[in-house]
Amino acid sequence: MKVWEKIENFLSGRRAVFLAAGLLLLSLLPLLWLGKYNVMCIDDYDYGRRVHDVWQATGSFAASVQEAWRQNMDFYQDWQGTYISCFLMGMCPMNFNYHIAWVVPIVMIGMFATSSFVLGRHILVRWLGCEKEGASLCMLFLLFAFYQVIEAPFEGIYWYNGSTHYVLMQSIWFFLLTLVSGSLWAEKKGRACACCAAAAVLSVIVGGGNLVTGLQAEILMVFLVCYAFFQKKDKIAYVIIPFLAGSAGFLVNVLAPGNGKRGSIDMDEGYSAVKAIALSFYNTVVFAIRWTPVLVVILWFLLLPLLWKRMKASGKDFSHPVLVTAGAYCVISAMFTPTLYAVGMTGLSRVDNIIQMTYYLAVLLVTAYWLGYFSHRTDGATKVGNVPGGAVSAQGNAAGDSVAEAFGLFLERAGKRMSVVCLLLLLGIWVFTADKNTYTSISALRSVAKGEAQTFYQEAMARYEIYTDEDVKEAVVAPYSARPALFDFTDLSEDEGNWMNLAVARYYHKDNVRRSSKDIAP
Repeated sequence: MKVWEKIENFLSGRRAVFLAAGLLLLSLLPLLWLGKYNVMCIDDYDYGRRVHDVWQATGSFAASVQEAWRQNMDFYQDWQGTYISCFLMGMCPMNFNYHIAWVVPIVMIGMFATSSFVLGRHILVRWLGCEKEGASLCMLFLLFAFYQVIEAPFEGIYWYNGSTHYVLMQSIWFFLLTLVSGSLWAEKKGRACACCAAAAVLSVIVGGGNLVTGLQAEILMVFLVCYAFFQKKDKIAYVIIPFLAGSAGFLVNVLAPGNGKRGSIDMDEGYSAVKAIALSFYNTVVFAIRWTPVLVVILWFLLLPLLWKRMKASGKDFSHPVLVTAGAYCVISAMFTPTLYAVGMTGLSRVDNIIQMTYYLAVLLVTAYWLGYFSHRTDGATKVGNVPGGAVSAQGNAAGDSVAEAFGLFLERAGKRMSVVCLLLLLGIWVFTADKNTYTSISALRSVAKGEAQTFYQEAMARYEIYTDEDVKEAVVAPYSARPALFDFTDLSEDEGNWMNLAVARYYHKDNVRRSSKDIAP
């Protein structure tokens, strides 16, 4: 047996799934290990202050929960309508124990990776007819690539408030979407009812989260309602109920008095609705280019043969690829609209994290759909004239069939070898990248190996000792001498009037807090 055949056989079937899962876990371990050195920062102090005060005074978790809800209601009236996010942000774990910030990356990676995997696998299997092993393999590789090139690692993995507001809410939405779709495919009524009930609860939660996820949820739920109306009328109630629950929650969020008050004092003037929508379509292209580095391109070539084989064997109908592509493009674009409309900008990193993952999911599913379309043309599944955009000539259709057939033949003959080569290239670029901060896992390993993470944490603990010293009323802290590249948050200012400085001062009941311009002698 040739060497290539041995490698191909080794990397096939269930063994390939286990290897991909191992690769993903291996890539995530450095990120979780770096979480040992995570700390509170930025809005964690501002949103957590009242709950922290109650916990310090009473030691009662129940009283802390009550205070978090009271604060949430105050925010609703005076600052923002995100009634679920604000409550959860008030319940920052570090309010109860400053030293457990390491749980944040565990929760955020665990929730987002699991929800993305479950949703992507469900769509590939149920909607596109992919077999389970192939779907699992695709999602494992996709998650590997995403976490290596995530737009803002700190804001999406380590920062409690930022990741709770966006990553956690998007995770809940992914679970919700899986449940709603699952109710449409469930064969047993009891299972469908259970999915519907759980989806209704999660819909209220998503409606009370960030507006980017909330708007995406509203759009996709409308699509699902329409699909159920035309294709599964007997199950439309399973979609209508969570849709109405989510819409009610979203309206409560959007119509909050605090949104208007905050907008008048905190927000720059945004674009008109028409211009915001137009710019959303433009920015989708801009960010798509940005989010498709060499590592991701190689991943796509790795997955092409796998997807071709599965989609060709699928019994699903792939007759509307243009419509599906346009729909996916619109969904991604809609996620840019809220910030463009509200503040006239894009590029808010914690928002970009969830758009980036949604983009990767969309591209994977659209690619699979197009491969299904082309593979079925090669075996005569699609007749002349049954192509997107209406009737075409027999000559044009034949030309398209020839291209599809040649492409499919190449993937079938050289596909496995191409996947192996791409896998080796992927691993080589990942491990041996010249800039050790390009990919998150390598950057995390570098920070720990060089002692940057340890030094940073020691200096953070030195600050904590100053903050918790009741005899210190004017806290002056030294700047960090070292900091992991992934911990790229904005530090305290030398100006004690800076809003972050004020937040820390209020949290620890100091007269003022500031960062010195140079190291403070011991």
